[in-house]
Amino acid sequence: MKSDQQKIKLLIVDDLPENLLALSKIIEQEDRIVYQANSGEAALSLLLEHDFALAILDVMMPGMDGIELAELMRGTERTRNVPIVFVSAAGRELNYAFKGYETGAVDFLYKPLDIAAVKSKVNVFVALCQQRNEVKRQVAELEESRRELRATQVELERSLKMRDDFMSMVAHELRTPLNTLFLETQLRGMQLDKGNMAVFNEENMRKMVARDGRQIQSMIRLINDMVDVSRIRSGKLSIRPAETELSALLARIVSDLAQRTEAAGGTIELHAPEPVAGVWDEFRVEQIIINLLTNALRYGGSKPVKISLDARDGYAIIVVRDQGVGIAPEDQLRIFAPFERAGTKDVREGLGLGLYIARQLAESHDGTLEVESAPNQGAAFRLTLPLSGSHA
Repeated sequence: MKSDQQKIKLLIVDDLPENLLALSKIIEQEDRIVYQANSGEAALSLLLEHDFALAILDVMMPGMDGIELAELMRGTERTRNVPIVFVSAAGRELNYAFKGYETGAVDFLYKPLDIAAVKSKVNVFVALCQQRNEVKRQVAELEESRRELRATQVELERSLKMRDDFMSMVAHELRTPLNTLFLETQLRGMQLDKGNMAVFNEENMRKMVARDGRQIQSMIRLINDMVDVSRIRSGKLSIRPAETELSALLARIVSDLAQRTEAAGGTIELHAPEPVAGVWDEFRVEQIIINLLTNALRYGGSKPVKISLDARDGYAIIVVRDQGVGIAPEDQLRIFAPFERAGTKDVREGLGLGLYIARQLAESHDGTLEVESAPNQGAAFRLTLPLSGSHA
C-alpha cells in the first residue's frame, strides 16, 4: 500500500457539501487523496500547500466563483500548471464553457454528471501525473548516478595522481641512497684498480661501513613503511602486546638517535622522571616515537626538541614538541593522510607515510595521536595510550 506521500492528490471545490461528498465518492481510490474545499478562498489555501494532479471546480459559487479561482490559479507560479476541469449546473446557453476554456481549463462537465465519464477523465489525469512523477524519479536517479559517476571519476583521477606522485616520490627517495652507494662502489673500485690499498685502512673502512649502513637503513625504512601501509589497508597489521616500560624505552630511543640528532644540528631533551608501565607492542610504540622525533628534528629548525612522559587517568601520555615553523590549521588533518607531507620550502622529504602509520599504530592500541600547532609556533604531537585494554 502506498504511503500518503506517494498518493496522487486531487482537489474538488464546491460550495454544497452534498456535491463534494458525491464527487469525492466517484473519484476516490486507494492510490489517491481527495481534498475538499467549500469556497475559492479555502481552495487557494490548499493549492498553496499541496501539489495537485487535478482541480475540479464548480463554476457557480458565492463569493469567488470557479472562473475567478481559475484566473488566480493561472496567475500564480505554483498553481499555474494544475489541470482544471469545470463543473456546472447552468445551461449550455450561458456560455460558461467558453469562459472556462479561456482561463485554461482542460474540460467542462455539466450536471448531472456522467459517473463513468468523470471516472475516466480523472483516471487519465492521475495516470499522467503518475507518469510525470515516474519521469521525475528516473531523472533524479539519473542525476544521482551522474553525480556518483562524477565523484567516482574524480576519486579515480585522484587515485591515479596519487599513484603517479607516489611512484615519483619512491623513485626520488630510493635514488638518493642508491646513488650514494653506487658512487661509493665506483670510487672503491677505482682505488682497487689503482692498487691504492692505503685508503682501506681500519679508520676509513669504518667510515665507509657507517655510510653504507645509513643508506641501507634509509631504504629499509622506506620499504617497511610501504609494507606497513599495505598491511594497514588490508587489515593485516600485527600487534603483539607485552609488558613495556616507557621511560626506559624513550631513553633508549633518544640515545639511538644521538647521531641523527647531531647531524640535524639539534638536541633532544627527555623528561620522563617516573617509570610508566603498560601492555603495548614495544616495537610499534618505538616506531611511533622515532617517527615523531625524526619529524621534529627535520622541521624543528635545529632548535631543541622536547619529549615528555606522563601518566594520568589510566593513560600514558607522550608529547613530542618542536620549535619549528609549525603547521597551518588547514594542514593539521591532512598530514595524517597517506602520502601527504607538510613540507616547507627548506624541507620536502619522505613519502608522507610516517604520520599516517603512526596514527594507525596508535589507534591499533586503542590510543590516539593528535597535533597542536600554529604557524611559527612549533608543533606538539600528543600520543595517548591506555595503560591497559584490548588491542587490535
